[in-house]
Amino acid sequence: MHRLSFRTGLLLLLLVLFAVALNASEDGRQVYIVYLGHLPSSADSSEPEGFSAAAVEASHHDLLHQVLVDDDSSASERILHSYKRSLNGFAARLTQQEAHKLSSMESVVSVFPSRTRELLTTRSWDFLGFPQTPPEELPLEGDVIIGVLDSGVWPDSPSFSDDGMSPPPSRWKGSCHNFTCNNKIIGARAYLGGAATGLSPVDDHGHGSHTASTVAGRAVGGVSLAGLAGGTARGAVPGARLAVYRVCWERGRCRDADVLAAFDDAVADGVDVISMSIGGLDPSPYFEDAAAIGSFHAMRRGVLTSAGAGNAGVDGGSVCNVAPWMLSVAASSTDRRLVDKIVLGDGKTIVGASINTFPPVQNATLAFPFNGSCDPDELAGGSYKGKIVLCPAQRSYGLGPHLAGAAGSVLVGDQPDVAFPLPLPGLMVTQVQFDEILAYVNSTSNPVGTIGSTETAIDPQAPKPASFSSPGPNLITPGILKPDLSAPGVDIIASWSPLSPPKFNPKDGSKGLYNIDSGTSMACPHASGAAAYVKSFHRDWSPAMIMSALITTATPMNTPSNSGSNELKYGAGQLNPSKARNPGLVYDASEHDYIAMLCAQGYNATALALITGSSNATACAAANGSTTVAVGSVGDLNYPTMAAQVEPGKNLTVGFPRTVTNVGDAGAVYNVKVVSATGAAGNLVVAVSPSRLEFSERSTKASFTVTVTGVVPGAGHVVSAAIVWSDGKHEVKSPVVVYTPDMEANQV
Repeated sequence: MHRLSFRTGLLLLLLVLFAVALNASEDGRQVYIVYLGHLPSSADSSEPEGFSAAAVEASHHDLLHQVLVDDDSSASERILHSYKRSLNGFAARLTQQEAHKLSSMESVVSVFPSRTRELLTTRSWDFLGFPQTPPEELPLEGDVIIGVLDSGVWPDSPSFSDDGMSPPPSRWKGSCHNFTCNNKIIGARAYLGGAATGLSPVDDHGHGSHTASTVAGRAVGGVSLAGLAGGTARGAVPGARLAVYRVCWERGRCRDADVLAAFDDAVADGVDVISMSIGGLDPSPYFEDAAAIGSFHAMRRGVLTSAGAGNAGVDGGSVCNVAPWMLSVAASSTDRRLVDKIVLGDGKTIVGASINTFPPVQNATLAFPFNGSCDPDELAGGSYKGKIVLCPAQRSYGLGPHLAGAAGSVLVGDQPDVAFPLPLPGLMVTQVQFDEILAYVNSTSNPVGTIGSTETAIDPQAPKPASFSSPGPNLITPGILKPDLSAPGVDIIASWSPLSPPKFNPKDGSKGLYNIDSGTSMACPHASGAAAYVKSFHRDWSPAMIMSALITTATPMNTPSNSGSNELKYGAGQLNPSKARNPGLVYDASEHDYIAMLCAQGYNATALALITGSSNATACAAANGSTTVAVGSVGDLNYPTMAAQVEPGKNLTVGFPRTVTNVGDAGAVYNVKVVSATGAAGNLVVAVSPSRLEFSERSTKASFTVTVTGVVPGAGHVVSAAIVWSDGKHEVKSPVVVYTPDMEANQV
């Protein structure tokens, strides 16, 4: 998420209210998404677009015409987007009454308001142990196309040069609108409320350029932000192609109706991976969630969607983008920290974090604001010129002291691991550190301090879960662990747009092609790039196989330095792209498997039939009752991790049947090891049967069952273990997480 997403709750509330007002019109209409599920077979095929797509759009108009309650508007005036290339549905301005009528129709899966989402690197790839792509592998990457749903892209960045690149793959069906593409950026579209002309995919925000270059930027040497975080900026797959779908606009707002339109086009255009650093909404049922719907239809076409897990911090259950067919990526740190210091008049040094490229402030008077607020209006007219202002909350990110003429500022922040850019010399500290500064101020009649410039420090305890990264549990499907894994998302430098100033100061006219930012937005493209890297070697792998490779090879994060956290915060661990290329075994899942899971969760069989285009909901009993198919549990989904929510203090027995596919050598033999349970005091036993798997050939499968028995005491507890299959060459690790409800008190 970009910097706006870290600001105060008041600003977020105002943003939501503004978005609601923007979505609703004076006549009581607002934008709804009408989801119809599967495309008709003639449109959902490899045939070129033409009559079939036009016929689908015409059917949307006919359907809407049936419910219009006034004679002054037509369906064509109401519809903003017609989804007709990869999925079936439309977005339209409707009254509540019209939406209700549509939702009652047999051909409609769901009708839900279009909500507004928000936008959720020189050292990070080295920290992951992922070297630069050797020249001989660049042609493999060149066949991979990554669709980026974000705020657009700055095409003139060196990160998007196409020097030495061949023409796009012949299978590419995308296009460029109001944008000059090259052999690196091969597609560019923009979406805003159904506008047909005048929209530009050119990034004027910076966020989209940052994420796109992190996933697939060319290697650019000598990159830094005013000397900070210097080195070579590169993406995971510098030889891969980019297709840009701009869905985010002013202040990073991204509307569901536009997001779903981008999914519709990206999948039909021919992308292999979709990277979506967008979220921030409370989880919704899967088929009332634009991202879940879009990624489901992407999965059906063999396209993996990677998305940020959200930036809601410590609130348990705030993880977003939780559908099991998409990868949900948490943020973690690297071993590089950007720190700043203030040396007090008594010689004591306080170390905080900031992106401060200003000259040092020497021996300036420390001043606490008169009424305790550093908001610009509160400081106006005060005597703060030349002083270091002490702000008890970050609120305006130093803008108030800057406008008041202060020489510097010290702010209390709730994300001490994140370096924020400030408009004046300053740093963010914890409340404990701030209290230490105030104690010094109250001990002398002449309190002074010296603020230096930001320095780079090494953190030997990395990776750590980012303070802002949204934790689980998964509120929609508690038996599926989310987030899936973690990736670097703190203080990441990558491409930026010169149309957006990098410092938090609207009057700052400075421009730059690279900037430092933090969020699960930054973590997501690391995982997207790793997925594209795996895809470049395994073109025939399903999205589930690629997800499995990334998850089961992740580096565990249950280290002593992370003892206050658990898998509900960081998933299976930190991304390890080099190992993911050759995971040994993978857990595969198809559309049939996901539908079976949805049946087990209680989703409506008739709606699932519309979604799949089948006469019944695959694994569910047929709608007419003529077929009875046993419906298991959510835990039966062949997922690479295992999770269960249980009642506190009660004996439990939970089984997880799993099947793995050998993607390594023929004749491989794997033995299992159970990593002991850690976490809340309790008595849990994890057993695996059989404990030995033999594979005569490559691509053969073998099944086993994991059984967990015991007791988890008390509410809000997490007990985690792991099973590790090893053939002496590969280690295929799956976390096993059992937890009790009410996790908020147990989060970091």
